[in-house]
Amino acid sequence: MDSRCRVLLVEDNYLLLDMLTRIFERDGLRVVAASSGEAALTVIRETGAAIDWLFTDINLPGLVDGWSVADAFRALHPGRPVVYASSHAQARGRAVSDSLFVAKPFRMQPIAELARGIAAATGLRAAR
Repeated sequence: MDSRCRVLLVEDNYLLLDMLTRIFERDGLRVVAASSGEAALTVIRETGAAIDWLFTDINLPGLVDGWSVADAFRALHPGRPVVYASSHAQARGRAVSDSLFVAKPFRMQPIAELARGIAAATGLRAAR
């Protein structure tokens, strides 16, 4: 059984999705990547119990935005961490309780530190 922390990473910018995936995996996290809200909802529906935390862009293409993804994730896991990312500062208004907001553009090092901290807080390991 793999005890590494598993994050659902939702980002429609493929370059950023790839960079974040590499950073999280480099730090020993398991990443389930989705490039749309609809894909993220499918992941939550099919493997949501195995997801330890969520990192989602708010502005996603299609009908399902990051707010809806977080609502679905929190409905399944009320106490698990949620991190939102957006280039719009006013986007904090609809956040689920006890979530974090990261303003874009962001530097990768602080995001990696945040991911390691969340892994540690969930009691799972981020293997090196």
